Amino acid sequence: MRWTDIGGMTCSVARTLAVVGDRWTLLILRDAFLRTRRFDDFQSQLGISRHRLTARLRTLVAHGVLERVRYQQRPPRDEYRLTEKGLDLYPVLASLVRWGDRWMAGGHGVPVELVHRSCGRVITPTLSCPHCGGAIQARDMRAQPGPALRRIAGTGRAHARRTATPTAVRVSPLKRHTAKEGSR
Repeated sequence: MRWTDIGGMTCSVARTLAVVGDRWTLLILRDAFLRTRRFDDFQSQLGISRHRLTARLRTLVAHGVLERVRYQQRPPRDEYRLTEKGLDLYPVLASLVRWGDRWMAGGHGVPVELVHRSCGRVITPTLSCPHCGGAIQARDMRAQPGPALRRIAGTGRAHARRTATPTAVRVSPLKRHTAKEGSR
Protein backbone atom coordinates (compact mmCIF):
# COMPACT_ATOMS: atom_id res chain seq x y z
CA MET A 1 0.00 0.00 0.00
CA ARG A 2 1.24 3.46 -0.82
CA TRP A 3 1.27 6.28 1.71
CA THR A 4 -1.19 8.27 -0.41
CA ASP A 5 -3.74 5.45 -0.06
CA ILE A 6 -3.98 5.36 3.74
CA GLY A 7 -7.05 7.60 3.75
CA GLY A 8 -9.07 4.72 2.30
CA MET A 9 -8.23 2.26 5.08
CA THR A 10 -10.86 1.21 7.60
CA CYS A 11 -8.82 2.74 10.41
CA SER A 12 -9.46 6.07 12.13
CA VAL A 13 -5.75 6.66 12.75
CA ALA A 14 -4.89 6.10 9.09
CA ARG A 15 -7.75 8.31 7.90
CA THR A 16 -6.70 11.06 10.30
CA LEU A 17 -3.07 10.80 9.20
CA ALA A 18 -4.22 11.25 5.60
CA VAL A 19 -5.33 14.75 6.63
CA VAL A 20 -2.96 15.83 9.42
CA GLY A 21 -0.12 13.30 9.32
CA ASP A 22 2.53 15.66 8.06
CA ARG A 23 4.89 17.62 10.29
CA TRP A 24 4.22 20.88 8.45
CA THR A 25 0.48 20.36 8.82
CA LEU A 26 0.80 19.85 12.57
CA LEU A 27 2.90 23.01 12.86
CA ILE A 28 0.33 24.94 10.82
CA LEU A 29 -2.37 23.69 13.19
CA ARG A 30 -0.24 24.61 16.21
CA ASP A 31 0.06 28.15 14.89
CA ALA A 32 -3.66 28.27 14.05
CA PHE A 33 -4.41 27.42 17.69
CA LEU A 34 -2.04 30.23 18.66
CA ARG A 35 -4.26 32.59 16.58
CA THR A 36 -2.21 32.78 13.39
CA ARG A 37 -4.62 33.26 10.51
CA ARG A 38 -2.89 34.83 7.53
CA PHE A 39 -0.80 33.11 4.89
CA ASP A 40 2.18 35.45 5.21
CA ASP A 41 2.18 35.03 9.01
CA PHE A 42 2.19 31.23 8.72
CA GLN A 43 4.99 31.43 6.19
CA SER A 44 7.20 33.79 8.15
CA GLN A 45 6.69 32.01 11.48
CA LEU A 46 7.31 28.55 10.07
CA GLY A 47 9.89 29.32 7.39
CA ILE A 48 7.95 27.06 5.03
CA SER A 49 7.96 27.51 1.25
CA ARG A 50 4.93 29.17 -0.33
CA HIS A 51 4.27 26.10 -2.45
CA ARG A 52 4.29 23.69 0.50
CA LEU A 53 2.20 26.01 2.69
CA THR A 54 -0.35 26.45 -0.10
CA ALA A 55 -0.65 22.68 -0.51
CA ARG A 56 -1.07 22.04 3.23
CA LEU A 57 -3.63 24.83 3.67
CA ARG A 58 -5.54 23.60 0.62
CA THR A 59 -5.74 20.10 2.14
CA LEU A 60 -6.90 21.41 5.52
CA VAL A 61 -9.58 23.53 3.84
CA ALA A 62 -10.69 20.65 1.59
CA HIS A 63 -11.16 18.43 4.65
CA GLY A 64 -13.03 21.11 6.60
CA VAL A 65 -10.36 21.60 9.28
CA LEU A 66 -9.78 25.23 8.29
CA GLU A 67 -11.99 27.64 6.40
CA ARG A 68 -10.91 30.53 4.21
CA VAL A 69 -12.55 33.78 5.26
CA ARG A 70 -12.22 36.98 3.22
CA TYR A 71 -10.97 39.82 5.40
CA GLN A 72 -10.19 42.37 2.65
CA GLN A 73 -11.86 43.00 -0.71
CA ARG A 74 -9.27 45.13 -2.54
CA PRO A 75 -6.97 43.49 -3.10
CA PRO A 76 -8.78 40.27 -2.15
CA ARG A 77 -7.20 38.68 0.91
CA ASP A 78 -8.28 35.69 2.93
CA GLU A 79 -7.38 34.29 6.30
CA TYR A 80 -7.63 30.75 7.65
CA ARG A 81 -9.75 29.97 10.67
CA LEU A 82 -10.23 26.74 12.55
CA THR A 83 -13.63 25.14 12.04
CA GLU A 84 -15.43 23.03 14.62
CA LYS A 85 -13.72 20.02 13.06
CA GLY A 86 -10.38 21.79 13.40
CA LEU A 87 -11.02 22.78 17.01
CA ASP A 88 -11.63 19.10 17.77
CA LEU A 89 -7.93 18.52 17.02
CA TYR A 90 -6.90 20.52 20.11
CA PRO A 91 -6.60 17.46 22.36
CA VAL A 92 -4.29 15.88 19.78
CA LEU A 93 -1.95 18.87 19.85
CA ALA A 94 -2.23 19.17 23.63
CA SER A 95 -1.18 15.52 23.92
CA LEU A 96 1.80 16.18 21.66
CA VAL A 97 2.72 19.15 23.86
CA ARG A 98 2.50 16.96 26.97
CA TRP A 99 4.72 14.28 25.44
CA GLY A 100 7.18 16.86 24.11
CA ASP A 101 7.34 18.64 27.47
CA ARG A 102 8.09 15.37 29.22
CA TRP A 103 10.58 13.88 26.81
CA MET A 104 11.94 16.65 24.56
CA ALA A 105 11.93 19.91 26.55
CA GLY A 106 15.62 20.00 27.40
CA GLY A 107 17.36 21.57 30.36
CA HIS A 108 15.70 24.98 30.19
CA GLY A 109 12.17 23.75 30.80
CA VAL A 110 9.07 23.72 28.65
CA PRO A 111 8.83 26.26 25.83
CA VAL A 112 5.13 27.04 26.30
CA GLU A 113 2.81 26.67 29.27
CA LEU A 114 -0.87 25.92 28.80
CA VAL A 115 -3.13 28.02 31.04
CA HIS A 116 -6.72 27.00 31.72
CA ARG A 117 -8.74 30.20 31.21
CA SER A 118 -11.45 29.30 33.74
CA CYS A 119 -9.13 29.00 36.74
CA GLY A 120 -5.97 30.70 35.49
CA ARG A 121 -3.77 27.71 36.37
CA VAL A 122 -0.94 26.27 34.30
CA ILE A 123 -1.94 22.70 33.47
CA THR A 124 -0.47 19.53 32.05
CA PRO A 125 -3.06 18.02 29.71
CA THR A 126 -4.35 14.59 30.66
CA LEU A 127 -6.89 12.24 29.13
CA SER A 128 -9.67 10.98 31.36
CA CYS A 129 -12.55 8.57 30.98
CA PRO A 130 -15.82 10.44 30.43
CA HIS A 131 -17.68 7.86 32.54
CA CYS A 132 -15.55 7.34 35.65
CA GLY A 133 -13.10 10.26 35.41
CA GLY A 134 -10.09 7.93 35.68
CA ALA A 135 -6.89 8.71 33.84
CA ILE A 136 -6.47 7.06 30.47
CA GLN A 137 -3.17 5.24 30.15
CA ALA A 138 -2.22 2.75 27.42
CA ARG A 139 -1.96 -0.15 29.88
CA ASP A 140 -5.49 0.50 31.16
CA MET A 141 -7.11 0.35 27.74
CA ARG A 142 -8.03 -2.34 25.26
CA ALA A 143 -9.36 -2.01 21.76
CA GLN A 144 -12.05 -4.05 20.10
CA PRO A 145 -13.50 -4.06 16.61
CA GLY A 146 -16.09 -1.32 16.09
CA PRO A 147 -19.10 -1.35 13.77
CA ALA A 148 -17.06 -0.73 10.59
CA LEU A 149 -14.67 -3.63 11.21
CA ARG A 150 -17.44 -5.93 12.43
CA ARG A 151 -19.32 -5.23 9.20
CA ILE A 152 -16.24 -6.00 7.09
CA ALA A 153 -15.52 -9.14 9.11
CA GLY A 154 -19.13 -10.23 8.61
CA THR A 155 -18.71 -10.07 4.83
CA GLY A 156 -15.66 -12.33 4.94
CA ARG A 157 -13.33 -9.59 3.63
CA ALA A 158 -11.30 -9.26 6.79
CA HIS A 159 -11.15 -10.60 10.28
CA ALA A 160 -10.27 -8.87 13.50
CA ARG A 161 -8.31 -10.54 16.23
CA ARG A 162 -6.85 -9.51 19.51
CA THR A 163 -3.10 -9.38 19.70
CA ALA A 164 -0.83 -10.01 22.65
CA THR A 165 -0.93 -6.31 23.52
CA PRO A 166 -4.28 -5.19 24.90
CA THR A 167 -4.05 -1.78 23.23
CA ALA A 168 -4.11 -2.92 19.63
CA VAL A 169 -6.54 -4.47 17.21
CA ARG A 170 -5.04 -5.80 14.03
CA VAL A 171 -7.05 -6.29 10.92
CA SER A 172 -5.72 -8.56 8.25
CA PRO A 173 -5.62 -7.68 5.48
CA LEU A 174 -6.07 -3.91 5.77
CA LYS A 175 -7.53 -3.15 2.39
CA ARG A 176 -9.21 -0.09 1.05
CA HIS A 177 -12.94 -0.01 1.57
CA THR A 178 -14.68 1.53 -1.40
CA ALA A 179 -18.19 2.89 -1.83
CA LYS A 180 -18.91 0.01 -4.22
CA GLU A 181 -18.04 -2.53 -1.52
CA GLY A 182 -20.14 -0.63 1.00
CA SER A 183 -23.27 -1.04 -1.11
CA ARG A 184 -23.26 -4.85 -0.94
